This record gives sequence, C-alpha cells and structure tokens, in this order.
Amino acid sequence: MSLADIRREYTLQSLSRSDVDADPIRQFHKWFEQAQRAEILEPTAMSLATATADGFPSVRIVLLKGADERGFVFFTDYRSRKGIELDANPRAALCFFWDALQRQVRITGRVTRVSAAESAEYFTSRPHGSKVGAWASHQSQPLTARVELEREVLEYFTKYPEGADVPLPDHWGGYRVAPDAIEFWQGRESRLHDRIVYERDPAGAWTIGRLWP
Repeated sequence: MSLADIRREYTLQSLSRSDVDADPIRQFHKWFEQAQRAEILEPTAMSLATATADGFPSVRIVLLKGADERGFVFFTDYRSRKGIELDANPRAALCFFWDALQRQVRITGRVTRVSAAESAEYFTSRPHGSKVGAWASHQSQPLTARVELEREVLEYFTKYPEGADVPLPDHWGGYRVAPDAIEFWQGRESRLHDRIVYERDPAGAWTIGRLWP
C-alpha cells in the first residue's frame, strides 16, 4: 500500500459552538480529562514549534506540566535549541493530537520564562535520575559518542547520589505560553472537520468562532 492510500475516516463525534465552554482553558481541561480517560499513552505530549529571529522554524515534542488562565507550561534546558530560539523570538505554537478521540488542540501565543520558584518547585518533584540528567546533559549540543554522555552522568551521580538534594541548575527551568488563540479540532467524515477557535480581542476577552475545515 502506498502512503497516498493510507487513510481513516473520522466519525466518532462532532463539535459545535453550543458544545464548548465560554472559557477555552476550562474547555481544554474538559478535553484533557477525556483524553486521560481514553487511556492515551501520553496525553500531555504536545508539539512545540519555535522559530529563530529570522523565521527559520523547528518543532519537537515536549510534555505539558501546567495549564491555567496564565497559559501552558513546559520545562527544558535554557541552552537548548528551543530555549535559544524562544529567547530570540518569544512566540510559539503548541499542538496536541489525541488520536483515540480524533481530536487536536492548537495554541499560539507569547512565551515567557516561569519564575525561579516555580521551576524549583517542579524540579524538586522530578525523579532523582531526571534531576541528575538535567545537570549532565548539554541539550542540543553536538555529542561525539554516547560514552561521553555516560561519563557526565556518572560524574553527577557521584556528586549527587541517590537520596542527596539535587539543586536546580541555573540553565534549566520552565516556559509559559500565554495563548492569544486556541483551536479545538474534531475530526469528521470526508475531512469536513469541526474547528472551533477562541481568540483574544483587544480588551483581552475571548471571542469564539468557527473555521472552515
């Protein structure tokens, strides 16, 4: 079978203006809870698209670690490619795809770093190996061989053995995407999908509309 012949009809549900909450954050949590109940393997996984100052894009999967009226939070190495791009061009796009529900959520907005206290609170909650890994990895930098990484990991496991307090690295922390638009996408038959979009007006209030599929 060729790639062009691979297809699936989306027939599970529909989405209308009357179905959604007036607040997109509440609507997001409603859909997110349904994604959890559907036992999707990684419901927090989201594509994160960033771009350089001159517009060269890149995208990768990161994990959502917070969502409230202030925005959507993820954590990373500030020295990584995404960190460098966000510092130079602080706008991003996010996309969740929950295939079992035939749904997407797309988010665009401005990005800021979360506070050091918020980063430290989350960092403390991570497994010991993940905390050590944040010290050992030079994320996105060229790596000659895996053994080089393993030596760094061993060095930091020696410095911070199991049970030891691992401090928050200066180069690691969170970003928050403050949304200016959030789209809820429900797959429909014949690719005639339902798309409900929330957009902020100049006063900061949310308006709700529908997009052509």
